[in-house]
Amino acid sequence: MGKDKLKRFAENLTFECFIQPSFEEAFRCDHPMKGHWHDGFFHNDRPIVLELGCGKGEYTVALAERDPSRNFIGIDIKGARMWRGAKTVTERKIPNAGFLRTRIEMINSFFAEGEVDEIWITFPDPQLKTRRAKKRLTSPLFLSYYAKLLTPDGKINLKTDSQHLYAYTQAVINHFGLPCEVANDDIYGSGFADEVLSVKTAYEQMFLERGLPITYTRFALGGQRQFEWFDWEGDDIPEKDNEEARK
Repeated sequence: MGKDKLKRFAENLTFECFIQPSFEEAFRCDHPMKGHWHDGFFHNDRPIVLELGCGKGEYTVALAERDPSRNFIGIDIKGARMWRGAKTVTERKIPNAGFLRTRIEMINSFFAEGEVDEIWITFPDPQLKTRRAKKRLTSPLFLSYYAKLLTPDGKINLKTDSQHLYAYTQAVINHFGLPCEVANDDIYGSGFADEVLSVKTAYEQMFLERGLPITYTRFALGGQRQFEWFDWEGDDIPEKDNEEARK
């Protein structure tokens, strides 16, 4: 492991906005912060928004600065990348932003029922291989995780360059009959991108330079709690995304 990574890991532990639990604190048990983000972390009762797979935290920071009426938490497992966002929040003294280092599969160990108002998923790994479909962050498996922590009318936002993941998410929405507010396959080309959607992560800037259109989906779970697995016929279609761009 490089010295820079070790330095960042160490500095993460000094940031008040950064929570890095041990595996034992979250595996098959509830973390002490579960159900206490309002009073124990943000010290207010404003709505909580999560960014899943936040990377460097660009969206978490940007959303927090644009909307002080809500609280934002960036979640990822890669601490060296998250360091950038946590350092920015610390240096700018942004009171309504924080970071949680954990695997998204363990998210229900950290948030109580109805504790989260909204979820952003920004440029996740689309998990293109069919055998990895369950790892897609809009798969039925993950929707069942989100259903346990979102408010009844909570929204899920997906922003991605992957036409495959975009189509897959639409298939999931249609299969379960979920309320879908927006499904746009080219937010810049169509002029749909507003101030918030125009925030660009490092990955997004790279994809735009490669000429890949950026898609956006906004949907809710419609009160559903159980999402059974189903096979999507679209996985039989050869993937045309630029997978190498993500490595």
